[in-house]
Amino acid sequence: MKRILVPTDFSHNAYSALFYATRFFQNETCQFYIINTFDVNTPVLTSRIDTSKGDLLYRQLRKESQEKLTEISHSIVRDTEDLDHTFEIISVSKKLDETINKIIKSKHIDLVVMGTKGKTGAAAIFMGSNTVKVIQKIKGCPILAIPDEFDFENPKEIAFATDFRRFYKKEEIRPLIDIASLFGSSIRIFHIHEAEKLDEEQEKNFKTLKDLLSGHEYTMHWISKFAKKAEVINEFIQGLNINILAMVNYPKGLMETIANEPVIKKIGFKASVPFLVIPAAR
Repeated sequence: MKRILVPTDFSHNAYSALFYATRFFQNETCQFYIINTFDVNTPVLTSRIDTSKGDLLYRQLRKESQEKLTEISHSIVRDTEDLDHTFEIISVSKKLDETINKIIKSKHIDLVVMGTKGKTGAAAIFMGSNTVKVIQKIKGCPILAIPDEFDFENPKEIAFATDFRRFYKKEEIRPLIDIASLFGSSIRIFHIHEAEKLDEEQEKNFKTLKDLLSGHEYTMHWISKFAKKAEVINEFIQGLNINILAMVNYPKGLMETIANEPVIKKIGFKASVPFLVIPAAR
């Protein structure tokens, strides 16, 4: 049984991500955990009066969170009555990334699925800076980030972006292979090259990656860097009708390079397809 964690801020985008996840696993038995975190945000409490006010605010926010989670649970049950899925709601007064990391461990989560725009996201932006920060802090579980109002479609084409600076381990590639196997997808490995050829380290890692993907359909694509890497990636997605973009998130890797590009840090990463972020194995 798949165990899927879906954070929500009660925005339309968050519900769209939840609905997408149920369609993504429509042929699988799944346990979904829908979580909401809320921040009481009270000043330092120094008296009994202040304490009572803080407690009252906590109770109000918790009640609101639980009521809205219950509404979402009822809605998704109605929308997925033909599927073998069950849903559990969780309301916590803690930071989102801290809560996600704890639930990943305690519930043995297989995948985190999250919307990326939120209540205040601009229409043109796929992944805002706050989402980038959360993704960087989540450990030990792949994340599937869904653009706003993205309708599910079978992911026949998966783009796997790499700089060949990582010696990939089998467990890092497994989420990519699992999705490709589930849907019979083609894997499009693409490398944005800034030198004329790979160095010795990159050649070794390239060979390892090919060995790991042996038995699966994949092709290799070499792309020259003429612009910001985020722009190059988006052009590749559009040109080959890619359905999912995938990367391994590791220190000083391609994902971190893109996240640190000036436009990404200030505004966000605009992509038109779901984005699978795979954590680096330790």
